[in-house]
Amino acid sequence: METSNPSPASQTPAAEAAPAATLEGQVTTAPPALEEKASKSKPSTATALREILETLLLALIIFFGVKEFVLQNFRVEGQSMEPNFHTGQYLIVDKISYRLRPIERGDVIVFVPPREANRDFIKRVIALPGERVEIRQGRVLINGKLLQEPYITVSWTYTYGPQVVGENEYFVLGDNRNNSSDSRMWGLLPKKNVVGKAWLSYWPPQQWGLVPHYVLALQGVP
Repeated sequence: METSNPSPASQTPAAEAAPAATLEGQVTTAPPALEEKASKSKPSTATALREILETLLLALIIFFGVKEFVLQNFRVEGQSMEPNFHTGQYLIVDKISYRLRPIERGDVIVFVPPREANRDFIKRVIALPGERVEIRQGRVLINGKLLQEPYITVSWTYTYGPQVVGENEYFVLGDNRNNSSDSRMWGLLPKKNVVGKAWLSYWPPQQWGLVPHYVLALQGVP
C-alpha cells in the first residue's frame, strides 16, 4: 500500500496564511489602552479655567502682599513740597526700610497726619527724637545749630519753638515753607504714623529717578 506525501508546494499557502492575517490585524487595529491614554491627556475646559483662576489668585496675593508690606504708590497733591515735588507726580514709597534702620534727617517721608486720618501727607524730616528744634525768622536751629537746607529755593519767615522732640516722634516740614501744613501747625509726628520713605519718582517720565537724599549739616549760629 502506497502512501502519498503532500508536496512542499501544496503546504506553502496554508503556512503563510496565518502570519499574513496576524500582520494585517496589527496594522489596522490600535490597542485599546493607547486610545484611552491619548483621550485622557487632553485637558478639559474646566481644568484650564481652574488653572487660570489659580494663577490670577496667586498674582493678587503677591500684589497685595507687596503693597501692604514692601512698596506702595503715592500721588503728590498740593504745593507743599515744591519745587522738588509737584501735584500729579507719582512716587514709589519704600515701606520696609524703616523696619531695618532708623529714620534720618533729610528723609522725605509719606505719613498719616495726626489730625487727618483719611489721607496721606508728604514732608521732609527735620528734627529727630531728643533734639531741640527752633525756628527764628525762617532759619531752622537744631540743638542751637543752624540747619543747612540746600533744597529750599524760596525765602520764608517764621518763628517756632523751641521744642524738644519726644521719643518716637519727629518734626517735619514741607519744602515750600510758605504753603505747607506741617509740624508748625499740628505738632510732632508719631513714628507709628509713618507709612514709608519716598524712594522713586516714576511719573511723569521726565521726573523719573530716585528721590534725592540730602545729608543735612549743622553749623554754629553766627
